[in-house]
Amino acid sequence: MNRPNILYLHSHDTGRYVQPYGYAVPTPNLQRLAEEGVLFRQAFCAAPTCSPSRAALLTGQAAHSSGMIGLAHRGFVLKDYSQHIVHTLRKAGYHSVLIGVQHVTQDAARIGYDWVVPLEDRRGETVAAAAVDWLKEAPGAPSFLDVGFFETHRQFRVPGPAEDARYCLPPAPLPDTPETRQDMAAFKASARALDKAMGSVFEALDESGLAENTLVVCTTDHGLAFPYMKCNLTDHGLGVMLIMRGPTGFSGGRVCDALVSQIDIFPAICDLLEIERPAWLQGKSIMSWIRGEVEEINDEIFAEVTYHAAYEPQRAVRTRRWKYIRRYGDRTAPVLPNCDDSPGKEVWLRYGWRERPVAAEQLYDLAFDPNETHNLAGAPSMTPALEEMRSRLDRWMRETDDPLLQGPVPAPQGAKVNDANGLSPREPAQVVG
Repeated sequence: MNRPNILYLHSHDTGRYVQPYGYAVPTPNLQRLAEEGVLFRQAFCAAPTCSPSRAALLTGQAAHSSGMIGLAHRGFVLKDYSQHIVHTLRKAGYHSVLIGVQHVTQDAARIGYDWVVPLEDRRGETVAAAAVDWLKEAPGAPSFLDVGFFETHRQFRVPGPAEDARYCLPPAPLPDTPETRQDMAAFKASARALDKAMGSVFEALDESGLAENTLVVCTTDHGLAFPYMKCNLTDHGLGVMLIMRGPTGFSGGRVCDALVSQIDIFPAICDLLEIERPAWLQGKSIMSWIRGEVEEINDEIFAEVTYHAAYEPQRAVRTRRWKYIRRYGDRTAPVLPNCDDSPGKEVWLRYGWRERPVAAEQLYDLAFDPNETHNLAGAPSMTPALEEMRSRLDRWMRETDDPLLQGPVPAPQGAKVNDANGLSPREPAQVVG
């Protein structure tokens, strides 16, 4: 078969806060991609932290199954880098290239790309320029091009005239204050830079003549770097943009409302290319929806946090109606080093966030409480739903051999871990001996 090229474009900390999802964050190039491809409205990451999320997508399995339970730049690694998708694609004849952010190892050479393009930095302009240069060479098919952008990670860009803070609305978890409006304006400036960079890549893809035979997978790792978003198992942390465009059904401006996890992308690529799925894959292929065979893909999706800056073990299961989150250990206070420093964080701290208790179990009715603010875990009438969601999570943890079942999960030797009682991820970290 004439196998398509694959262009995997990914950003940092963007969630779904882009124009195609209805937010007041102008991203015209992403909007065009959505209108030409398929927009997944109910797509979720498998772990709302940078390295575990990317590892889950690129290995097709839960973060704890791949071994990436913390941040790569802090010393966490995959159990087996041969499970990275580039190795499966190489067996199918693909040439793999990395340009920009990868975030699953401290040394990109360890992954196994055929070529890692050297760059001075990971900003949108630099990464896009390198990707454009590569595409201008009109490389022979098939190829897997991995293009990763720093945006919209903090620190954000300086807002311009198009991002007037007076007319910005902060994300739903945060109060509307001058500080949070200004911060959202800065996020929008970063989103503008991201969209411009991605637009340059799309334009080069068109000009190279490769667009018609290229599957574009455009996504992000997790939610925004705001309180109660990134590193949280609510939909504010788990919800991600996912837009795909290309041959064999990824076209027409269609919208998919089926529940999708990023671990479903790897098996979908295997199905699209008609190659054998590796035995370790845990996701379900989205190709059945693309072909019109089903309306739903997953009855449930799962997500997790183990380490970010600090240890904060928790697991979650989400169905169409319910979200269940379970925290492990005896800690009842927020783990503040796992929230990036920001104006919104300062607002919450000013109002006593540090002393607010966090429930060990949380149950949310997503039909009536989509922002997940009213915990129903203690309501007697919710006992049947609570027990069902507990059962779902327990089954998944057993099936995937979750290390939390054996007790606290140690960090690997040499990893850098913050004190959970601290305030900021910028505070000195301890090195695990």
